[in-house]
Amino acid sequence: MLELTGVCLRFGGLQVLQDVSLRVPKGAIYGLIGPNGAGKTTLFNLITGLLQPDAGDIRFEQTSLLGRRPHQIARTGLARTFQNIRLFKDMTLLQNVVVGAHRHLGYGVLPMLLGTRGFRHQEADAHRQAHELLQWMKLDHKTHELSDNLSYGEQRRLELARALASQPSLLLLDEPAAGMNTGERAELMRWIGEIRARGYTILMIEHDMHFVMGLCDHITVLNFGKVIASGAPAEIQRNPDVIEAYLGRDDEEGAP
Repeated sequence: MLELTGVCLRFGGLQVLQDVSLRVPKGAIYGLIGPNGAGKTTLFNLITGLLQPDAGDIRFEQTSLLGRRPHQIARTGLARTFQNIRLFKDMTLLQNVVVGAHRHLGYGVLPMLLGTRGFRHQEADAHRQAHELLQWMKLDHKTHELSDNLSYGEQRRLELARALASQPSLLLLDEPAAGMNTGERAELMRWIGEIRARGYTILMIEHDMHFVMGLCDHITVLNFGKVIASGAPAEIQRNPDVIEAYLGRDDEEGAP
């Protein structure tokens, strides 16, 4: 579904990503891990069009995304959440999710101003879909509350609902468990499993190794902008390069 080939990016004299390649198959939960500063979020920014690579290609369902702007990429079927939650705090839960559905609404400014039948029909569909997603995420009892009033875990679920409202084929999650307690992380793991069960493909950045190993089919590890390992969770856990990247090498190891 998603394929990156030889992706490179440089900021000034700093090589941020070097020859990064990976393939995310349809229906997978695919993990992208690595120490802080490894280039994981930068890679997400390239996939979603916030940045453009210096070299390489990014293809989604066989079509190159190079040169496309973020809103154009979103229309191809990609949706994203962010490490720092980005909700509209002065809008209700319902309004936040309806915003996500607007990718599929085909009316222009004039039908909206005139309140045409087509406008009303599409808005009704968007609201119905938003209600269904809020119910699925067990937030429907707070439909008309401001999103700023939610707990941290509830805000994460609302962000998921808004992303799903765009009806993506591929969902990109940037550290979805960040800031959560143990109970919230366990609940989020269940939600992500259910999202995959409904036919979505997921590419996920995450630091919590228990979270990643318990969810992902395949994991790619970045360190200093390079892929140092890629494979099934059990392979990644045993990989000496991955262990070194996370834990560091013992200075006395191998000393005479």
